[in-house]
Amino acid sequence: MSRLVIVVEKLSDWGSYYPSENVVTALDYLKQTSVDAEDRVQVINLCRSFKYLGLGYYVSLLAEARGHKVIPSVRTVNDLRRRSLYGIDIEDLNQKLTRFFPEGASDTTDFGLLVYFGRTSYAPLQDLARQVFEAFPCPILKIEFERQKVWQIASIRPVGLQTLSDAQEDSFAEALDAFSKKLWRKPRQRRKYRYDLAMLHDPGEAMPPSNKKALKLFVSAGRDLGIEVDPIGRNDFARLAEYDALFIRETTTLENHTYRFAHRAERENMVVIDDPVSILRCTNKIYLNDLLKSRKLPIPRTETLFRDDSKKLAALPDSMGFPIVLKIPDGSFSRGIVRAESSEQLHRAAAELFQHTALLLAQEYLYTEFDWRIGVLANQPLYACQYFMSRGHWQIYNHAASGAAKSGAFKTLPIREAPSEVVKLALKATAAIGDGLYGVDIKATQRGPVVIEVNDNPNIDAGIEDAYLGDDLYRRIMEEFLRRMERKRLGIKP
Repeated sequence: MSRLVIVVEKLSDWGSYYPSENVVTALDYLKQTSVDAEDRVQVINLCRSFKYLGLGYYVSLLAEARGHKVIPSVRTVNDLRRRSLYGIDIEDLNQKLTRFFPEGASDTTDFGLLVYFGRTSYAPLQDLARQVFEAFPCPILKIEFERQKVWQIASIRPVGLQTLSDAQEDSFAEALDAFSKKLWRKPRQRRKYRYDLAMLHDPGEAMPPSNKKALKLFVSAGRDLGIEVDPIGRNDFARLAEYDALFIRETTTLENHTYRFAHRAERENMVVIDDPVSILRCTNKIYLNDLLKSRKLPIPRTETLFRDDSKKLAALPDSMGFPIVLKIPDGSFSRGIVRAESSEQLHRAAAELFQHTALLLAQEYLYTEFDWRIGVLANQPLYACQYFMSRGHWQIYNHAASGAAKSGAFKTLPIREAPSEVVKLALKATAAIGDGLYGVDIKATQRGPVVIEVNDNPNIDAGIEDAYLGDDLYRRIMEEFLRRMERKRLGIKP
């Protein structure tokens, strides 16, 4: 997939390692005049310093200008200079370092840790090392800690290859070997595809947004358009910058790696669906409710409940009537949703759900035989489905069923056969979110269509959502990726 180039300030810095045709000096790299836009290059910048306007800085700067994927990027270099420590989970750092330093070492006041491509030999701090590398992708980093009353990170800074001891050189070599193996692929006679797209998925996910056949059809559709679609997993975060685009086919949430992948892809100026803003706006039902309400779009009567406000909970039956539906803010696939038929059920359900969240949504119950799902891509309707309620159940998915969750029947229709008012409402709802790929759930009630929710990571399963469009559904999505990647290549703003 990529040709690896290792840039050092002086060839002597590489003296402890086997000679390699992949290694060039910074000056030789900077003096290159012919750059093949079709050549996929991954640059590992091992210069001694990344000082502003120094050799190391220019290597990363010109690598980006040449369309090469480089580590560290100029943004990472700038972030490290500003000591931007945001996004690193250090809440349990003191506990980890207390375990690392026994009580007898309580007089230790500072400590440094070298991290090579996110790896460290100190197992208790491996998670922290990985998080630091994901936040600041840089070949060699030194994390310096200080202890006042508690341990904390004092600084994170890049380290030059020439400063390593013999033992540290061995650790670096192992980490580089492991990292580069993720970059090297069987060489091609000529690059076959114009663009590379990473498709994030989890083979072990119980209810993924796309089944195995659909994933294969995405790969096939991409290749027909000159896009190599490469399925990746959560452990491929470090090599994300190799690609031109990211397509998330795994259930998204702000609390797991899917959001980190989306955010990193956006920082790398990649095309990304689902983008981090869409994930933010769609995965939290309380946020989404206020957003749709502010746009004056029809939604069920809804109240936000607070864990410590028992009066508002008690007043719900009078203001809303039964049944009442309670929802946790970040549930998906009908999880974390309870229907209460009485005050006793309401208080019992709220007590259970409040164990997981400080806020809940309470909504009026609107019965319909099915929900409309309108797929929307780039502000255009893509597909229309009717999702029927699971047999003997009030939701599409019945998680109370024995074994795996069961779902109701479905019917897939041409967009032209869906009610026009439903399609128009879906487009208005997604306009408030962004221009990505969405699935809008709408109930057609006696008072008109009502938006239930907007999903940033909608189901696209072979045999269901593609039942009308067939392979064309996958091709249309890949065509949109192609359009966006072409615009980025030409420097055209969205």
